[in-house]
Amino acid sequence: MHEIDKIDRRILNILQADGRITNLELADRIGLSPTATSERLRRLLKEGYVSGFGARLDPHKLGFGLLVFIEVMLDKTTPEVFDKFAVAVKQAPSVLECHMVAGGFDYLVKTRFEDMNAYRNFLGQVLWTLPGVKETRTYAVMEEIKNDGPLPLA
Repeated sequence: MHEIDKIDRRILNILQADGRITNLELADRIGLSPTATSERLRRLLKEGYVSGFGARLDPHKLGFGLLVFIEVMLDKTTPEVFDKFAVAVKQAPSVLECHMVAGGFDYLVKTRFEDMNAYRNFLGQVLWTLPGVKETRTYAVMEEIKNDGPLPLA
């Protein structure tokens, strides 16, 4: 894998802010030719520094205003239980992110719902049916302060 330099980092920072920027605009902003910029971007994509492009949607306008974080503790901490939980949680559409963590619980799960009733249904019909779930703690978000932070590459 190629070591990224200051120009590559600038390209990645710009892409984090505007994934729809044209190659010509990107070249102008970083001070390279469009060909050199295109080659750098192609290499960054090929080497996996950019994992994809997509639109950030407003969950509130789309009816998913309730953001909930859930701590999940499993009954056993064995590779088999971890694997079964991971496979099952990937199938839950309301789960936006799921992270295995160190500390007083095993996973931190980020979810979105229409309302508290939808979350309650998810808790009873989905989360508690996942393999190995022993205990959960729910944190309903009252206000989203920052939810679009770019990686600090500069």
